[in-house]
Amino acid sequence: MFDSFPLGVSERMDRPAYHADFRRIYESGITYLNKLERGQEFKERGFPSWEAFAAGDWERSLSLIGEKRSIYAQQFREAARLGILERRLRVVEFPVTPYVQWELFVLRLRVELGDNIRVLDARKISEIEESRCVPEVVILGDVAMYEVLYDDDGNAMGSNRFTDKALIQEVTNGFNVLYERADDFDEFFIREISVLDPPSVEAQ
Repeated sequence: MFDSFPLGVSERMDRPAYHADFRRIYESGITYLNKLERGQEFKERGFPSWEAFAAGDWERSLSLIGEKRSIYAQQFREAARLGILERRLRVVEFPVTPYVQWELFVLRLRVELGDNIRVLDARKISEIEESRCVPEVVILGDVAMYEVLYDDDGNAMGSNRFTDKALIQEVTNGFNVLYERADDFDEFFIREISVLDPPSVEAQ
């Protein structure tokens, strides 16, 4: 699974170019978007909830998540208008990192608003990840696939863009298999996340 991905030919894009290309293709008539999220530590500067989380104020970080409600709702309305089915697969390692613990509270809001998110325990794919982790990718139909890139500090910095249809199909097939294997979001959240104590976070 994902065996051809490391050999794929891609075009490097900085963050503005990636966002512009993503928007162009997103509005071009594609019918689905798949996002596979694998990293366990990211930074989301400019998101007030993340800023509060990074400062160690857990309760405030949770209270600020709701500020995204209208933005997320608009995103889902646009996807529906364009006829795009969006799915996200979130791989989670154990013990759960503070970032992922926070992020799953954000994703809970997205699920409440209609997002299709499933969660996969990384221990269930250890045989797949013997030589490398599954890729961190966003797939826009059969048109483009982006490997999302981050700097050493966990900040988004752009992407590698793939357009080979056979490679996109192979990765899509792998995504579909793992998505079916993954847990329902709410079930995972109640079982694994709701029972956790607030994380201890050093100021970032």
